[in-house]
Amino acid sequence: METSLVHRAAINLAKYYLTCAIDYATADPHQGHAYEKIGADVIARYHRLLGDDVHFLVGMDEHGQKVAQTAAERKVSPQELVDAVAESTEQIWGLLGISYDQFIRTSDPAHKAGVKRLLEQIFEKSPNDFYEKSYAGWYCVGCESFKQDNEIVDGKCILHPTRTLEWVEEQNWFFRLSAYSDRLKKLVSTEEFLQPKTRRNEILSLIDSGLEDVSASRSRFSWGVPFPKKGSGGDVQTTYVWFDALPNYLTATGFPNPDYAKLWPADLHLIGKDITRFHALVWPAMLMAAGLEVPKRIWVHGFVLVGGTRVSKSTGGNLDLRDAIGRFGPDAFRYFLMREVPFDGDGSFSWERFEERYNADLANAFGNLASRAISMVERYCDGVIPTGERNEIDKADAKDLEGYHASIGPKGFLLHDALRAVWLTVARGNEYVDSQAPWKLAKDPALRTQLESTLATLMRQLTRQAVHLWPFIPGKSEELWNSLGAPGSPANTGFSGLDNLDPTGWKVQKGSPLFPKTEKQ
Repeated sequence: METSLVHRAAINLAKYYLTCAIDYATADPHQGHAYEKIGADVIARYHRLLGDDVHFLVGMDEHGQKVAQTAAERKVSPQELVDAVAESTEQIWGLLGISYDQFIRTSDPAHKAGVKRLLEQIFEKSPNDFYEKSYAGWYCVGCESFKQDNEIVDGKCILHPTRTLEWVEEQNWFFRLSAYSDRLKKLVSTEEFLQPKTRRNEILSLIDSGLEDVSASRSRFSWGVPFPKKGSGGDVQTTYVWFDALPNYLTATGFPNPDYAKLWPADLHLIGKDITRFHALVWPAMLMAAGLEVPKRIWVHGFVLVGGTRVSKSTGGNLDLRDAIGRFGPDAFRYFLMREVPFDGDGSFSWERFEERYNADLANAFGNLASRAISMVERYCDGVIPTGERNEIDKADAKDLEGYHASIGPKGFLLHDALRAVWLTVARGNEYVDSQAPWKLAKDPALRTQLESTLATLMRQLTRQAVHLWPFIPGKSEELWNSLGAPGSPANTGFSGLDNLDPTGWKVQKGSPLFPKTEKQ
């Protein structure tokens, strides 16, 4: 039995609800946002190839003090600001081929109604978990959170060192997070809930150090969802931005409409390591308090560094995504980020390394293999893929592709390792071309069978690569698929359809190079 069928048999083919962090609506997305959305798109496409019913959510976090301040600086209303950023963001995700099913905005009326109902449900089911108190502390607008002493260095937030912390004194509603310490520790201790292990250990250590209750409302701020209960002084407060943003994963399902259960709980929350605490502690505690199921899994990725520095909207150093996409095309950019930056840690972006990867991996290795193989079928077989028995190349590829599936499976989402596994088959294909030398075989009619077997082997290999690379480089995978003369597309073939797919008789048509080699820029 082929690897993919074995993998599919171990998975319950059903709905797969995947989310990633909603981004602050203050500026266009940067490399860090693209890294997360591309990774999420890879996972979504992978599960579609498995046959799962995928619902992939992205969106914008449009409330909070940071958005209001940015709007004031630009002399526009907060709504005008977020409308413009949302439109630009969706354009960029379109350029990158992010195949989301839903784009949620926290300014949507349905989201606001869902947040209000969730908070009311917490009041009803856990009436002691919200309480009022006066609070004073240092507030980071960049993080939209009060900072503890260990999060402040030289008077600055460690995540947003260019921003000035604000001393805030307010009478707010608070959420009794401390009451959930034991339940949260039990949840986080399960291997499946929070990965990778380094992030799980960080959160367990945080729980052991003692959880503090968290603010659930702001009394001096209005750009957001009204908190469902007035303060003791009769004032109408605004829902704290995290209690507004986190529920987007739930409100996107239609909550409180009963049909929300068709999607909820989420199968995967994909987030960055700077917001792990909110997702692994505050969010599940809110759901527990409301009597709702918690998400099944959280995967935490690292940062894309530029010049050794984290890229963010507040620290600067951002690279224009349109420039990055335009350099070698969207698929090349997708490939670079997924191959170069490990999906369980940090990695660096540089134009020099981007160009090196492009020429070595995409132009010289993968693109060259496809171009040579298809050209030889056109030249020696009138463009019709010949027949040939499966051989040691097919077996070796199948073994490498076991690693591909293992890297995007129950143990984690090591997307860089999945790509590495495919490139082992690419290297094998190029070595096979060189060792078999079809151009020599074609000169001797007695070696015709060997020639056809060689070309059939290469065509089977390219077919496998087109399907397995579709999550990562969908545009070029479709292009290769069409050049092979394959029916349908990699998307509707899937892994199960690939198992018995025989390219014999397909009519190839060589087009432009998949990845033209470039001169050093």
